[in-house]
Amino acid sequence: MEFEPLLAPAFALAIGYLLGSVPFGLLLTRAFGAGDLRAIGSGNIGATNVLRTGHKGLAAATLLLDALKGTAAVLLARAFLPGQEGLAAIGALFGHLFPIWLRFHGGKGVATFLGIALGLFWPVGLVYGLVWLGMLAVGRISSLSGMSAAISAPVAAMLLGRVDLALLFLGFALLVLWKHRENIGRLFRGQEPRVGNRHNG
Repeated sequence: MEFEPLLAPAFALAIGYLLGSVPFGLLLTRAFGAGDLRAIGSGNIGATNVLRTGHKGLAAATLLLDALKGTAAVLLARAFLPGQEGLAAIGALFGHLFPIWLRFHGGKGVATFLGIALGLFWPVGLVYGLVWLGMLAVGRISSLSGMSAAISAPVAAMLLGRVDLALLFLGFALLVLWKHRENIGRLFRGQEPRVGNRHNG
């Protein structure tokens, strides 16, 4: 499939955004009778808040699907719009963070960032996943684990010689940190809940 040179970037962004904006957490909790996710816990549409419904399987499915939509955006661009993978990744993350369907109130981007990293350069995705799981196992604070993983991505990309991705991932990490600004405040106050607590997040 061929596109006009000026249209290819727009298509990549659009495909990424449409994929990224699918609110899997909200759709799954509604489909399985867990209520409106936006009225539960923090009101966030990500896996951590889905876990607060008491449905561990739905939380795991949300995490997986939110990651896969990031990977899918990159792989579709690679297959049909080669050279536009970065724009598809940008679209996917922004779609998740600011989905038009939910009046631009989306998730915090940790799982989608993981999927993007795996799609663009899997060794960085591997580091990201290990940092995320390692921090979660040690501290059991979801927000801190996710932010640590996001910060690890540009560092890993730089150390692995992918300066181009390091810059892109730095921008992504800053977006993830910004979406976690309330969590950061609670961390400094010692009020951030640990995994298993159904309040805030």
